Amino acid sequence: MNEQGGGSVGELFGFRPTDLGAVALLTLVVLMILTGRLVPRRTYDDLLRERDTWREAHTVSEEARAMERAQTQELLELGRTSAHALTGLRQAAGSDEEVGAG
Repeated sequence: MNEQGGGSVGELFGFRPTDLGAVALLTLVVLMILTGRLVPRRTYDDLLRERDTWREAHTVSEEARAMERAQTQELLELGRTSAHALTGLRQAAGSDEEVGAG
């Protein structure tokens, strides 16, 4: 740590960059770029925009899926009600035929 209590750049990398030569520093920067630890600002901003786009698409998709679930539940309930009504009509028609025949 330096005298003010904050960390120095050397502590961040594990060595002091001033101890290295220009070629070593350039090599370090190139290696950081190749390993993906150092990316251009434009690339970073593009990734953030893409992330936000996918997040928004996911939110819209989940809202549509919730609406579909609600509609499916409503249709299932209507189907059960219709089946119950048709069964009741069939039974009523069958009992009317039995009363009329007897």
